[in-house]
Parts: sequence; structure tokens; C-alpha cells
Amino acid sequence: MAGSDVSVSDPLEDFDRRDVTIDDVTKTVLVSGHGPAVIVMTEMPGISPQVARFARWVREAGFTVFMPSLFGRDGVVATAGEGAAVFQRACVSAEFRAFAGKGASPVTRWLRALAKLAHAECGGPGVGAIGMCFTGNFALSMMLEASVLAPVLSQPTLPLDDPAAIESPPDELAAVRDRLEREDLTVLAYRFQGDQFCQARRFAAYAEALGDRFIGHVLPDSAANTEVPPFFAQYVTTPHSVVTAHLIDEQGQPTLQARDEILRFFARRLKMEAGEARLGH
Repeated sequence: MAGSDVSVSDPLEDFDRRDVTIDDVTKTVLVSGHGPAVIVMTEMPGISPQVARFARWVREAGFTVFMPSLFGRDGVVATAGEGAAVFQRACVSAEFRAFAGKGASPVTRWLRALAKLAHAECGGPGVGAIGMCFTGNFALSMMLEASVLAPVLSQPTLPLDDPAAIESPPDELAAVRDRLEREDLTVLAYRFQGDQFCQARRFAAYAEALGDRFIGHVLPDSAANTEVPPFFAQYVTTPHSVVTAHLIDEQGQPTLQARDEILRFFARRLKMEAGEARLGH
């Protein structure tokens, strides 16, 4: 598989780079694959080789990946200093709402429009979406777009200053829960047990807000990869990134099983037979 060595920068040559303009805002989106669309939203500090690897797994499972470039340099293994600088800029950006009480990040409106565009292009009953870390809750906010049928929240980190809070405001949560009930949909979520950036209190808040439509999975810390990129080694000192930096790419590993659950979820919700999802390496 292209870019299989995640310890070095990834040229991302197997993705088409598109400049997508929505409401006068232009962002680069990396696109690859065939089949129903899945929006893959990167974690901090950008589209790393590990994030790209996950996107390729989604592609190989029979989907068209749309991976928007939201921050950082695409494909690079960021140094600890560069990653910290990206994080600091995002925290003060007008596109994001990193702290409690500020509501959903404005960029989610652009992402909902991207999902609608991707659905029109790729067809099928709808679109999948996965957010990670800083973008973790974005997949939930995107449920306000009717085409989004399969939301996955991987270690949702915002708001940074209140581990028991959810980025979505009450009216958004109420609208999402109503839709989940009305259309018999569910939300998948993942975290490591000892993650200090996405704690048990946050999953409890999601469960209270969404009821049994929220399906949270908690992995043991022992399942996390200990060989991580420089930014994680210095600043993310607890297990955190379930399907990217802390994933162990070996059969039988809980993180790889989580990846397979996510791919099956996309397949089921986007009306594919489960056997069609090619859970390849």
C-alpha cells in the first residue's frame, strides 16, 4: 500500500488534490477511491502519514475518501515544535471553537456543505464521516446535513478546558438526537481508558445527550502503540489516537479491531453488504 511506512513523510501521490470553494471559502481536499463518500477529518497536527494510512484503509474498503486539509502541512511527520505551533494557531483561529461555551466550530458548516457535495458526486444513500481529536466532534455536528448517515467520533478533544463538556451546543445536540431517533441511526465513538484529552466524563456527557444512540468504545491503555511521532511523544503523553498514531498494525490488536468496526459501520450505513467492505491492510 502506498505510504505504508508511517515513520517518514508521505507524498500523498495517490490522492487527487482539489481546491473546493464553498460559500467563498476555499480549502484543499484530498480525494481518492470509488463508491460512497466518507469524509476523513484529520487530528492534530495535520494529515500525517498515520491519518493518510487510515484514509487508504477506508478507500480500500470500497469508499471514496474526501480528506480536507484543515491545518498543518499535508503528509509530513511534524516535529514537536511544528506540531505545537499548528495546535496554538488552531486554538485562536476563527474557524474553530477550542474552549467551552463557544459552541460548535464554524468550520463544521463548510464540512456539512462538503458532505452534500460529496454525496451528489458519489451517489449512494449517504455519506460517512469520522473526526479525530481536535475534529472529533465535527462528525456529530455534520449530522445536521441530511446526507451524513454514519458519524464516528474518535477521541473527541474539544472543548479543551472542560473534560465533561461537549463541543455541540444544546440545540444542536437536541436536533441530532431527534434525527438519530427518527431515522434509526447511531453514533460510534472511541477512546483509550487513560486518555487525558478525551476522558470518561466526556463519553458520559455524550451518552446523557444522545442516549443509546451513542455507542462508545473504550480501549485499554495497553493496546496503544508506544512508538509515536515526535509531537505525540512530547505533548500527547497518554494513549489517545485510536486509529492513527497509537494504532498497532497487527492482527488481533484492539486498535485494528476498532478500525475494522468502523469500516463495517460505514458499509452497513451506506447500504453496502458487509462482505463488500474489504478490510485489507
